[in-house]
Order: sequence, then C-alpha cells, then structure tokens
Amino acid sequence: MEDRIKELREKKEKIKQGGGAEAVERLIHQKGMLTARERIDEFLDAGTFVEFDLLVTHHCTHFGMDRKEIPAEGVVTGYGKVDGRQVFVYAQDFTALGGSFGEMHGKKIIKVMDLAARVGAPVVQICHSGGLRLHETLGPMELFGWLFYRNSIYSGVIPQISLIMGSVAGGQAYSPGLTDFIFMTENSSLYIAGPAFVKAQTGEETTEEELGGAMMHATESGVCDLVAADDRDCLQQARELLSYLPSNNRELPPVVPVNDDPEREEPDLERIVPANSKVAFDMHEVIRLIVDEGRFFEVKSNYVVNMITCFARMNGRTVGIVANQPMYMGGVINVPAAEKAARFVRFCDAFNIPVISLQDSPAFMIGPEEERRGMIMRGAKLLYSFANATVPKITVIIRKAFAGATIAQGSKYIGADQVFAWPIAEICSVAPDTAGSVIFKKEIQQAEDPKKKEKELFSAYYEKFVKPYHAASLQQIDDIIEPRATRRTIINALEMLANKKEERPWRKRGIYPL
Repeated sequence: MEDRIKELREKKEKIKQGGGAEAVERLIHQKGMLTARERIDEFLDAGTFVEFDLLVTHHCTHFGMDRKEIPAEGVVTGYGKVDGRQVFVYAQDFTALGGSFGEMHGKKIIKVMDLAARVGAPVVQICHSGGLRLHETLGPMELFGWLFYRNSIYSGVIPQISLIMGSVAGGQAYSPGLTDFIFMTENSSLYIAGPAFVKAQTGEETTEEELGGAMMHATESGVCDLVAADDRDCLQQARELLSYLPSNNRELPPVVPVNDDPEREEPDLERIVPANSKVAFDMHEVIRLIVDEGRFFEVKSNYVVNMITCFARMNGRTVGIVANQPMYMGGVINVPAAEKAARFVRFCDAFNIPVISLQDSPAFMIGPEEERRGMIMRGAKLLYSFANATVPKITVIIRKAFAGATIAQGSKYIGADQVFAWPIAEICSVAPDTAGSVIFKKEIQQAEDPKKKEKELFSAYYEKFVKPYHAASLQQIDDIIEPRATRRTIINALEMLANKKEERPWRKRGIYPL
C-alpha cells in the first residue's frame, strides 16, 4: 500500500508541474503571467479548489503523439468557492503543448460545463490556448462542437465568464464569444486566425494587436467587456463581477450588508446636472451619487461610450443600470449603443437583476450611415429587450427624452413598471425646436415679426407640452421628483416591485432582431 500511495503522489506531483520549470519560466513567468494553477489559486478562495481528471491523458498515436506526454491534457479543471459561493473553473495550461484543444482536453471541459449546469453554479473559463490540436484530426472538432453547444444551451441558465490571459486562437476563440462576459489582460489577444495564417491565406500582413488585441476588442469590435492590467487584476475583477450575480437563473442575486442610508439625499445632483439640456455632464457622477457607497461595476466602458452599462447595488441589492452619456454625442443612441444596451438588459432579465434606466437622449441617430448599418432592425434590439424583460424596470428621465429614445429605453409604453422625471426633464415626440418649426411654420411665415412670433409660439409649446407635467397628466410618468430624492425613490420602487410576477403569451421563443 505504501508503495502504491508513493507512486500515486509522485505521478500527481509530476503532472502538476505542467510543461516543466523551464517552460514555465520561459512561456509564463518571464512574460509577467501566472501558470494555470497559479491563476486558479489566485481566483478561488484559499484552499477550496477541488480538481477533476488530473490523470486524464490523450490517446492519439499519429504524428509521433504516442511519444508525447501532455500533463493534465493541457487544462486544469474543477470547482471551488468565490466569497463562499460555489464556482466551476477551468484553466488552459500553455506550457503543455500550448494549451491546445485535443479530444480529451475538450472532454474535461465538457464535464465541468455539465456539472456546473446540473448544480446551478457559474463557469469561469481561463483561456490561453493555441487552438485546435491538429495532430488529432477530427476528434477535437467534435469536442469543439460539444463545447459550443453547451455554451449555447446553458446561456441564460448559469453565468459564463471568459478570461483571456495570453493568445487564444482558432476555434478556441468561438467559445468566449458565446459566453456572457469576456475580460482580457492588456497583453492578451483573441482571434480566429493568427498573423501567419492570415498572411498565408490572404497575403495581408498584420500583427496580433491589430487582429485581436485587448484594446482593439475593447474599443472597436466590442468583444471585450473589460481590460485588466495583468493576470491578478483580471482574476480579482472576475471575482467582483460574480459578487453581483446570482449563481443561476432560478436564484436572486446576493444581498450584501451595506452602510449607506437608503433615505440618503444628494443635493449635489442639482449642481452637477445643468438645467440647460444642451450642456453636457458626466452621467457617471449621477450613478456614483445614487448607488450604494458610490460603487459600480461598468462593463464595455471603452466601447460605444455614449451608452453606459454597469452593475451596482441599491440598499444592498444588485441592479443593472443602462444610462445615456451626454458627454459623448449628446447621449444619442446609434446602432452599437442600442446593441450594447440591449445585450445588457437581456442578461439582467435572464438572471433576475432589476434594470434601472437613466435617460438623457435626444433620439436614435439618423442619417444614411445609420440606415446602412441597419438601424431599423439592429436599433430595434433595444426596444425588443426592454419590452420582453420581466424583471422590475424603473426609469428616471434626467433631462432629454425625445422621439424613439423615449420609447426604447424603458418607457411606460413598452412595459416599464415605474417612470420618474426630474423637473428639468423634457419629454416630447421630437426635439421641441423641430416640432415647433413644423407645427407653427405657417403662423411664423405670416407674422409681421417672424422671430418674435417664433419665440412666443415655441415658448408656449415648451411650457404646455415639453415640461414633464404634461406627461404626468397623461400617466406616462408616475411622478416628478426632486433630483436629491432619486436614490430614495428608486429604492422604494425596487422594494415595492420585489415580488413582481409578469406572465407573457406562451411561445417557444421570440424572433430576436439579430
């Protein structure tokens, strides 16, 4: 027995060394990265990791593979705890044949996915892989299919988070694209085909950063939700994100103790938001002043910055916030802004997170470029997401609520539960000046003093139809509130809506405007 136990311990210890000390130093530590096991240890609560399938090996005999050992099949899998809550995790080991995705490598990951779904716990995949293991021909292709299938059918069932910590290429890049959030370290890259392959197939010369660098994906493609400074920062950011989320779609998000008075008033809101709707301000400041302890977790902060999406807490409970950002493009909603907000609302709805909408937008973007981008269908995603969401939906109209933006971003018309407006809010079917120029065109033209007449008519129109009192008289908003009372008003509405139930017509699924 002692001999067998010694043999077992030696085998396991050798496997845990990965590709060996030289490979770890050259491929990982010299580049300022952590190994697969170090990443898991950093991510999970200390001492909670339970590993699966350490002794799994590949079974390929082609192309000299029968002489190759790949420790743990190039991926470390198992489960542990984050802040005391169960989480499943896998981390690819780049020191073991480049973390390449082989048949047994894939089967280890599939096991993690299935168990996570069965017990209702999030999956975090730590990706660092050269992609498909070509030596094994079609075996890994089948497992890629199995993985993509599970990413898809478990979408909206358990949270799925991808952490890109190095180069991730080929088919391996598609799985993160099917998950809920993608975090990347500054020096990581994510692409379908690397520079050499691109040059061979297209003749085009490019770099890893141009093809799939973190900042490119964070600012241009929108693939990346957050760019972290390094491995440790990325892992800690993932822990923080999980703190806002429920473990699965049948649970509510965790409630945390908070030392922030739900009745707190913020007079500064009346200072930082100009009454003149043509003057910009930073919506982040409004969010900071109304949420618990001024903390919020923004996703896609570098992408389409005219729209803000973030998680926060109100009286200890998680909320998702969708807000226009007047600092950029006046807070207008263009195609990518509509898609960014729509995806966020869909996620919140899937995982029982109430949605707070902070409105200050002049409209959906118009013009030839937006039409060519498919605004009619792609912009409609925002309408579709808000209309179909059954979680509590609360809207605060800060200033501008014009045209389609009024409807799409959490209006009573498409199912908002509570809508409030500040006294400086402007609510109308189109911008007031535009409406007035059409309605009063003849009267202005025929007046002795057209400029004076225009001013009189526009002023009267604004007073009667644009100020929020008209919308309140029609029950299109529930109340006009003082800005300082915004936090208390939202928290009261959330508590009132805590047990909300909403039934919809039976259907297999809606036809999302993809």
